[in-house]
Amino acid sequence: MLMISLRSLLCLAFCAAPATLLADTVWLKNGDKLTGTIQLVDSGKLLLKTEYAGTITLEVAKIATLESDQELLVKQSDFDGEHAKSLKPAGQGQVELVNGEAPKVVELASISQMMPPKPLVQDLTWTGNIDVAADYKRAENDIKDYDIDLDTKARHGAWRHSIAAEYDHETKDDERKTDRVELSYDLDRFFTRKFFWQGQLKYSHDRVEDLETQRTVGTGPGYQFWDNELGAFSMAGLFNRNDYVFADGTSEHFNSTSMEWDYKRYLGGKNLELYTLGELGMPFVDKIDYIIDTEAGVRYKLNSWAALSLKAEWDKVASEHGDTNERRYMIGVGVGW
Repeated sequence: MLMISLRSLLCLAFCAAPATLLADTVWLKNGDKLTGTIQLVDSGKLLLKTEYAGTITLEVAKIATLESDQELLVKQSDFDGEHAKSLKPAGQGQVELVNGEAPKVVELASISQMMPPKPLVQDLTWTGNIDVAADYKRAENDIKDYDIDLDTKARHGAWRHSIAAEYDHETKDDERKTDRVELSYDLDRFFTRKFFWQGQLKYSHDRVEDLETQRTVGTGPGYQFWDNELGAFSMAGLFNRNDYVFADGTSEHFNSTSMEWDYKRYLGGKNLELYTLGELGMPFVDKIDYIIDTEAGVRYKLNSWAALSLKAEWDKVASEHGDTNERRYMIGVGVGW
């Protein structure tokens, strides 16, 4: 019986050992040591998932070296990457990539991206939000307003895909006032860490307004000021081809230029998110002076996946036939990933 008990204890000890061995270790230049699981290295930041503080963000410049027993995809450029079976500590600001026959030491500062490989697109990073908002007013007029927003981005190598969709439905005394669907797709090709070229497709369909369908195809240069775990900010200048189709069957086609921006900032340990995105357009027609389409908002995390959202939208068209100036304020809930 004693031998059986000893064998049982030894089995339990060996079973528990891999959990400790598989923990990743980060040594900082100030002498501190942190353990957890490396989730991502990107844009000079390292994400370490810990049992004692959740997921924390570390600056790669302040890391002395690393150790990990998990397989990681390590990229020193947007195009070339290699699989490291494990990481071993090396000199100050360095790490050893263990690949079996040919281990090598690299500078941590030279690593542009590092993550556990994925089955298909191995260097894929994917983020996004879905927000649902509703507004119901019962007074002299009964007004119901529903809004669903999707905003998601996927990055692999030198390519970034951005998809946005919105559905807005408003009724006043059971009469439809707004019934609009908007879709957009951006494809960015990065030539350096900051500069990219963007191609854009936009589509909007409204079942109520005289302007029934809008289609826009645009392209132009962009600049990524920063993109890390604390937020992102980019701007792009586009040359566009616009096609408008009206409810009476007539259509109008014209070219335009536009300046677009996309800003996001996390505060309070990523519990609070501030964001704004929009477009300022200048059509090449005398009838329209300029177009503004912008949105700003706040998201507050309720838990690891749900958030409370508050946003404001401003749409304005200045033309010789008069201006349209619409502002909306919505509150709702959403999920993020």
